Amino acid sequence: MADEPLSNSNSTTNNKRAEGIRPDCESTEPLLLAPHEPYRLSAAILPFLFPALGGLLYGYDIGATSGATISLKSSTFSGTTWYNLSSLQTGLVVSGSLYGALIGSILAFNIADFLGRRRELIFSSVSYLIGALLTAAAPNFPIMVVGRFFYGIGIGLAMHAAPMYIAETAPSQIRGMLISLKEFFIVLGMLLGYIAGSLFVEVVSGWRYMYATSTPLCLIMGIGMCWLPCSPRWLLLCAIQGKGNLTESKKNATHCLCRLRGQASPDLVLEQVNLILDELSYVDQETQAGFSEIFQGKCLKAMIIGCGLVFFQQVTGQPSVLYYAATILQSAGFSGASDATRVSILLGLLKLIMTGVAVLVVDRLGRRPLLIGGVSGIAVSLFLLSSYYTLLKDAPYVAVIALLLYVGCYQLSFGPIGWLMISEVFPLRLRGRGLSIAVLVNFASNALVTFAFSPLEDLIGTGILFCGFGVIAVASLVFIFCIVPETKGLTLEEIEASL
Repeated sequence: MADEPLSNSNSTTNNKRAEGIRPDCESTEPLLLAPHEPYRLSAAILPFLFPALGGLLYGYDIGATSGATISLKSSTFSGTTWYNLSSLQTGLVVSGSLYGALIGSILAFNIADFLGRRRELIFSSVSYLIGALLTAAAPNFPIMVVGRFFYGIGIGLAMHAAPMYIAETAPSQIRGMLISLKEFFIVLGMLLGYIAGSLFVEVVSGWRYMYATSTPLCLIMGIGMCWLPCSPRWLLLCAIQGKGNLTESKKNATHCLCRLRGQASPDLVLEQVNLILDELSYVDQETQAGFSEIFQGKCLKAMIIGCGLVFFQQVTGQPSVLYYAATILQSAGFSGASDATRVSILLGLLKLIMTGVAVLVVDRLGRRPLLIGGVSGIAVSLFLLSSYYTLLKDAPYVAVIALLLYVGCYQLSFGPIGWLMISEVFPLRLRGRGLSIAVLVNFASNALVTFAFSPLEDLIGTGILFCGFGVIAVASLVFIFCIVPETKGLTLEEIEASL
């Protein structure tokens, strides 16, 4: 058969590797060799970078909007005749991208497996670009809201497709680091948005510049994704499900994987392609997944793990704690705290540093230790915040310590590891739909906490509310300890088999 010579040549290549001999067809650039997948680091950077720009644009929107609302509502600097916005209109500006992200997550459920990871990211960049341009050039409030919705759809598609593309194309040895780096890019985007806000907040029509600044990144992301190869795993899945010629798809997948690993010869990656095909055949992936199958067997377990993590990521109070950041720092006597943009930049730097720490250690320490340690710190910080608002109002340093502890521990655990785990645990055939549900749960939980916080605060008080968040954090710790597996160093096929 045609496959036999290829397998033999691949075996020869592996024998040469074992003997320390470089195969003749390889370039002279040194390779990083590991038990699972040989790869060249320089080739792994761009397949991460362009999808990660989708995360950076998401973070930038969060940061820029905090300054844009101040500029937009200013009679001096708005540059519009409709600056006198009601609380409902302000809420639409702030939350418009969140509603769009919910729509994008629903769209991803239906189109993700048809489009593939790469084309979904291209569509995301187009939606980002349309949204940014509409928002920046909006002649009236309704057009601005439409722009916010379009930008949000880009967020929903990017947050769905980027983790999948990175997970399916990254070498298993550095997969955790690269997907966690996507969270680093989100935080970096937030910081850039805060900086843009501080630069343009006192410029006439400054909010337009804040939103327009993101357009070059949208273009870079779209052009970069057009250049990158498709996910080899998606190509093979389509072929197994009868959506393409198996021989041709195998050839294309081998070519794509060669580009992704930086190898000159298809023989060096063919064994991995064969292993992926074997796993797809072994777990009966020949038919397309139905909706009910998402809630059965190993996909149900993956759904519990993924949706549980992103749900707890939000309902442990992350939006609410950051909402109180300026108030806490002001109460401690920090002179710069009166300037919301400076406070945001300070917290953005802390988030960036702690996310960087998580990125550096995730593939050495593993996912579970970071989650358990980080969430334990989150629980402690929430109970400290509760005690400040109920018993220790004369000790503002307690609140400052709790705030910094919360932000640091969140960026070590739920921040990067939540997105990492949902991109790893779903079986390949169901990954597109499963991940879209997890992303939908993430944004819906965020909306729930954001909208429920003020009524609950009025009803039971700030101290008791933060105590409730602390109890939820303890529950999430039990969930992590009992349910969430360790995936460090495993290929996606090994993770799927272990479930």
